[in-house]
Amino acid sequence: MPQIENDAPSNAAPDPNRNTALLIIDMISCWDFVDGDRLLPFAAQLAPQVATLKRLCTMRGIPTIYCNDNSGRWRSDRRALVDGVLQAGGQGAEIARLLLPEADDYFVLKPMHSAFYATPLELLLKHLRIERIVLAGVSSDQCIMATAAEAKMRELDVVVPCDAVATQSTARNEAALLQFRETHGIPTPTVLEF
Repeated sequence: MPQIENDAPSNAAPDPNRNTALLIIDMISCWDFVDGDRLLPFAAQLAPQVATLKRLCTMRGIPTIYCNDNSGRWRSDRRALVDGVLQAGGQGAEIARLLLPEADDYFVLKPMHSAFYATPLELLLKHLRIERIVLAGVSSDQCIMATAAEAKMRELDVVVPCDAVATQSTARNEAALLQFRETHGIPTPTVLEF
């Protein structure tokens, strides 16, 4: 007896979220690095927008991948990083509590700016069949920019919601957003427009 397939009708619109992942970059941190004190206030302002973006993505079935700097702690892992930030207290802990990774989220520790450099991110994205990534977090003109450039080199579509990224100043963030749009052709909608 032939199998009957339950595919969607051929005239159904493709699901734009099907092959998408959200990458939250460097938001779980003690902020104890050079310029961390300058970046922290912007990250604290940004955190509620990133939390909203994550909720929207979760509702749409889009997986979340946290990409965090290992801060030179080569023996660290997801649990150690999150626990350390929560125990340190202050604004860093407040941000971490707002963006706390859930059991079904993914977590990649990175040694440098790009989330691709010396990490398993590319393999994870292939495993999940991801074709488009949405980047949120800090810093827009460093880690977000490096990750976006490497994603484009891997022929991934990239979206950078303009109200879900920040850096050490508003002027620097605006310059980064302009570069995303004009140099890299990366859309920068708001979180709610995404």
